[in-house]
Amino acid sequence: MALIDLPLLMKDHVAGKRSPVTCALKCGNQCLSPTCNTSSNGYFRDVVSAALRRRTLLGGTAAGALALSVAGPATAAPAAPGVPAAPAPAAPGGSALDFTAIDPVDWETDEFTVPEGFAWHPIIRWGDKLFADAPDFDWDAQSAEAQRVQFGYNNDYTEIQEIPGTDGLGAVMFVNHEYTNENIMLPAGTDPTAVAEIGLAAHGFTVVDLERDSREEPYRYVVDGEHNRRYLDDTAYAFTGPAAGDELLRTSQFPEGTTTEGTFGNCSGGLTPWGTLLSGEENFHGYFRGAGTSEEDARYGLVDEATARGWENVDPRFDLRTEGLENSAHHFGWIVEVDPWDPESTPRKHTSLGRFKHEGANVIVAEDGRVVAYSGDDERFDYLYKFVSRDTYIEGDREHNKTLLEHGDLYVAKFTGNSPAAEIDGTGALPSDDAFGGSGEWLPLVVDGESQVEGFTTAEVLVLTRLAADQVGPTKMDRCEDVEPSLASRKVYVACTNNSNRGVDDYAGPDETNPRSRNRDGHVVEIDEQGDQTSTGFAWNLLLVCGDPAQNEATYFGGFPADQVSPISCPDNLAFDSVGNLWISTDGAPSSIGYNDGLFRVTLDGDERGRVEQFLSVPRDAETCGPIVRDADLTAFVSVQHPGEDGEFDAQVSFFPDFDGTGPRPTVVQVLPEADEEEPFTDMGPGDEHYEAVLWAYREGIAKGYDDGTFRPTQAVNRDAMAAFLHRLAGSPEVTMPRTRPFSDVVDGQEHEEAIIWAYQQGITTGWADRTFRPTESITRDAMAAFVYRYAGSPEVETPTSRPFPDVPAGSQFAREIAWLKAEGITTGWSDGTYRPLSPMNRDATAAFLYRMREEQGITFRSR
Repeated sequence: MALIDLPLLMKDHVAGKRSPVTCALKCGNQCLSPTCNTSSNGYFRDVVSAALRRRTLLGGTAAGALALSVAGPATAAPAAPGVPAAPAPAAPGGSALDFTAIDPVDWETDEFTVPEGFAWHPIIRWGDKLFADAPDFDWDAQSAEAQRVQFGYNNDYTEIQEIPGTDGLGAVMFVNHEYTNENIMLPAGTDPTAVAEIGLAAHGFTVVDLERDSREEPYRYVVDGEHNRRYLDDTAYAFTGPAAGDELLRTSQFPEGTTTEGTFGNCSGGLTPWGTLLSGEENFHGYFRGAGTSEEDARYGLVDEATARGWENVDPRFDLRTEGLENSAHHFGWIVEVDPWDPESTPRKHTSLGRFKHEGANVIVAEDGRVVAYSGDDERFDYLYKFVSRDTYIEGDREHNKTLLEHGDLYVAKFTGNSPAAEIDGTGALPSDDAFGGSGEWLPLVVDGESQVEGFTTAEVLVLTRLAADQVGPTKMDRCEDVEPSLASRKVYVACTNNSNRGVDDYAGPDETNPRSRNRDGHVVEIDEQGDQTSTGFAWNLLLVCGDPAQNEATYFGGFPADQVSPISCPDNLAFDSVGNLWISTDGAPSSIGYNDGLFRVTLDGDERGRVEQFLSVPRDAETCGPIVRDADLTAFVSVQHPGEDGEFDAQVSFFPDFDGTGPRPTVVQVLPEADEEEPFTDMGPGDEHYEAVLWAYREGIAKGYDDGTFRPTQAVNRDAMAAFLHRLAGSPEVTMPRTRPFSDVVDGQEHEEAIIWAYQQGITTGWADRTFRPTESITRDAMAAFVYRYAGSPEVETPTSRPFPDVPAGSQFAREIAWLKAEGITTGWSDGTYRPLSPMNRDATAAFLYRMREEQGITFRSR
C-alpha cells in the first residue's frame, strides 16, 4: 500500500515515457490545473515586426568578461577555482576536455553512461551521514532524527568551491534537496506522521566538505567537515528588501514578517561573485492547502485539497485556511542566499527579486559595477525576469557585496520577433531569414524602490509578482528554467524546457520566441544585452530548437547540420566551461525522444556553432541536475535526481548508484578520465582464475593484499579474516563492544577483533560450544556458506530433500545453507560436481563468492 496517496492525474496525459509520479510529486500536476496565467498579454503574431534584424544581434558589441575574485580570509570563497596547466586543447574553444559523444541510451536502461576513457564516481548519496554521531543509512530503520543529520533527498542545484590554501584538494559543496518520493523511500506500513516528518527532514539544503588525493582522483565527502550543515524545516531565514516586514509576510507564527523557517521546492541556483549560493524556491504550491478562492490562489496554483504529503497534518502553517496563517505561502517562492563558508550564518530570502516559481538565479557584474540577476518562472506561459542592484560591487568587500541583492530594480521580459507573423505557423519551420530572432524590452516592475505597476504597492509587486507582471504585458514563455549569463561573451542563455499545451485548444499559440505548437522538446534562447547588462533593451535569437532530428524535422541547431548532433530534448539546467562552451542538462527527454536524460556540450562560436555532443546519460527515470564542468581538470559533476521514480519500495525499477538490489538513492556524481591503474598484485593478473573478483574486492577495500605486493590467491582464509571480509562488505558499520566477551580466545586489541564481535552480534557466527571462536583456524567451505547465508538475513528456504551436491547429504550440517548458495548462483561447486564442504576456503574463491553475491545477485547485508 502506498504511503502517500498520489493523484496520478497525468497518467493518461503524459506523452512518451514521462512519469506521472514526477508530475504529482514535483509540481502537483500543475499541467492539468487551470492555467495559472490567464492574462491577455499579446503574443508575437499580434505585434508589429521589429526593425532590428538578426544581424543586429550577431553584430552587437560584447564586452570582455569581467575578471572576478573575492579577497579576504581563508573562509572566503574564490570566485573561480584554481586550475592546473591544461593538456593541449582538442575540444571546442580550446577546452582540454575532449571526448567522443556517447550514443543516446534507451529510457529503460538503469545505467550511468559516460564516454570511452571516462569513469563515474558517486560523491555522496541520499542518507549518507554528515556527522560521526549520525546513524548509518538503513532502508528499514529510517527516522526524521536520522534524516536531519544525513544527506537529503533529490539533490538538484549543486555548486563546488575549492577551499583556499588546499591546492584544489579540499572543497565545499552546496546542494539543494528539491522534493521527496516517500513511496520508494520508505517501506509500507510506516506511520503516517513519521512519513511526513521524514519527508520534511529530507528537504532543504546540505553543505558538506569534500577532499581528494589529487586532481586526477575523485572527491569524497568528509564526515564532520568544518562546513558541514543541514538546512531544515525549522532553520531560521531572514527576509530582506522592501517587502520585509510588510503585512503580506506577517503570520501568527512570524508576526513581524521579517523572518521565517524552512525552504521547500528548491530547484536550480547560482554562485555569486562573492562566493555565496542562490537557490530558487520553485513548486512550493504543492505543499500547501489553501482556500483556492482568490485570484492570487489561482495565479499561484493553490487549491483547497488535501496535499499528497499531508504536511498540514503535522505543521499548521501548511494549511492556509487556519486563522492567522493565511500568508504562510508568501514565505516561499523567493531567491534564497546562503553563505556556505559560515555555518553559523542566517540564510536570507531576497524580496527584491520577486516571488514566483523561481527555477534559480544567476548573477553577473554589469559594466557600471552594479550586479544583474536573471531568473525564470518555471511554469507554462510564465515569464523571464531581471534584477539590477541599486549598489555597486566592490572587489574584496565581501560583507558589502552580500547586501547587493537586497535593493534594486525588477524587470520582466517582452520579446518581439522580426519575422512576419504568417511565417510562425507552429510547425517550427524557420522563417524566410533562416533564423528565429528579434528584439526585446525589459518592462519595469519596481524602479528606485517604487512600484511601476498601477494599482500595486511595491510590496505587492514583490509578493504577488505574477499578478503584477500580468499588468504590463510580458511574453508568455515555454517554461523558462535556468537562465545563465556567460562570463566569456556576456550573452544570456535561457533554457525553455517544453510546453506541450502551446497552441492547443484555448492556450496561447506559437510566436517567434516559442515557435512550435505542442512544444514537447523545448528550446534555448540567446540574449545579447549589447554592451550594457543593465539596459532595458536587448536583441535575441534561438540557439537551439531541440529534439531528435531523426524523429522530428522541426529542429534547429544554430545552423549546424542536424544529422551531426546528439539528439537533445527538454533543456533544464545550464553551465559553462572555462572557455565559454555551453553545457546543458536535461529533464524529460524520455517523454519526448525515448532516451534517458543526460548532459550535453554545445559549441557557441565558429563553424561548429550549435553542435550538440552528449557527454553522459543518467539512469532510468532520473533527471540530470546541477551540472558543474571543470574542463581544465577534465572533470564534470552532475546531481542525479529521482532515479527509479516509477518504482515502489518493494518493487524498485532502479538500483542506482549501488546496484545492490535495495533501491535508488539520488546521488551527486563526478566523471573524470579512467586512471591508468597498475596491477595491484605481483602474483595475479588478467586471465587468472577469479581475477576480476579479486580486483573488485581489492578496489572495494574488502580483501587487501600483503605488504610484499602479493594476494596469495590459493592461501586458506582464516575465520577472523572471513569476519573482516563480511564486515567490510557491509560498509564497516560501527561496533559497540560488549561488557562481556563472547569468546574466550578473542581479546582486546586482537587483529579483526571488532569484525568478530560484529559478526557475533549480528548472528553471523556463534562460535564453538566451548566459547571459542578459533580465529586463526581456516574456515571450511560449509562454514563459509553458513556465514554468508546469515549475513544475507537467513532468508527463508526449504531444507533440501536431496543432495545439493554429491558430497553434501541432505541431512548434513549446513546442507540448507549450501543449497541456498547454489540456488542463488553464488557457487557452482568444483568441476567434478562436488562442493567439498570440509575443504578450506581459498582467498580467490572467497572473493569470487562475495563478488557474485553482491555484484551479480544484489544480495546485501540484512541486520539481525
